[in-house]
Amino acid sequence: MAKKRRGKPISGVVLVDKPAGMTSNAVVQRIKRIYDAQKAGHTGTLDPFATGLLPVCLGEATKASAFLLDADKTYEATLKLGARTDTADCEGEVIETAPLPLLTRDGIVAAMYSLTGEIEQIPPVYSALKKDGKPLYHYARKGEAVEVAPRRVQVHRFELLDFDDAHIRFRATVGKGTYIRTLGEDLAVQLGTVGHLTQLRRTETGGFKVDMALPLEVIEAFPETALLPVDRLLSHLPERLLSPEQAERFQHGNPVAASSQTVERWRVYDGEGRLLGIGVQRDGQLWPQRIFNLPSPSAG
Repeated sequence: MAKKRRGKPISGVVLVDKPAGMTSNAVVQRIKRIYDAQKAGHTGTLDPFATGLLPVCLGEATKASAFLLDADKTYEATLKLGARTDTADCEGEVIETAPLPLLTRDGIVAAMYSLTGEIEQIPPVYSALKKDGKPLYHYARKGEAVEVAPRRVQVHRFELLDFDDAHIRFRATVGKGTYIRTLGEDLAVQLGTVGHLTQLRRTETGGFKVDMALPLEVIEAFPETALLPVDRLLSHLPERLLSPEQAERFQHGNPVAASSQTVERWRVYDGEGRLLGIGVQRDGQLWPQRIFNLPSPSAG
């Protein structure tokens, strides 16, 4: 007999403005407790020292969390020049120092340009990236040397916001798997010195912006207001409505006739406006990629 899940079968998305000093998992667990939800997960880790947008998926929304994991993300950060730390941020120990360069706007912009597009990046050893089944920080905390292979990542935009003699504020929009701490370190190297991040804030991901997010205290006080429907995760996809017969087939994992439009992926609804799932168009048919078990809007 299957073990009954604790909590309520609640589904939706909560946009959290994560405070500094909390792990992403701690935020998820707090949201799960606030809603007494059976299941919860986030859509991309934020470092403990970082702040900003952390979408938390509850219930059926966790089935769509991968779409935000893969989405481009935008960050604002402050880079301090002249000192490198073992964590590449302000929480680590200084392991190297170097003289400050003479900064100019043109010089910084040129260095940023060299780090824009598809670049090669070595992930930081203090990260959740796994090697031999264990996160890299597991080895780093034990003082074990581990070789980390470089990866190809995408930096779509790299913009200078402000600078002084020892600090650079920047905004970066990046693809999946890009580490902003490493991007900051690499920028410092391009400028002839070393550096580490003192501030990091995620401002956008998957069509959500940080000004839509709420602090944990506000979410705790007004949980119903903070809970967004599951389909907000999929607002970037076009909408497809199915007839009752088509909806029945789709829900049981069978394809239905595709529309004439050349769109690869759809968010699929029945005639009552209930989100059925995500459909992929292939060979003239619309195949279920993810199926959601959500109540009809009229039932709520």
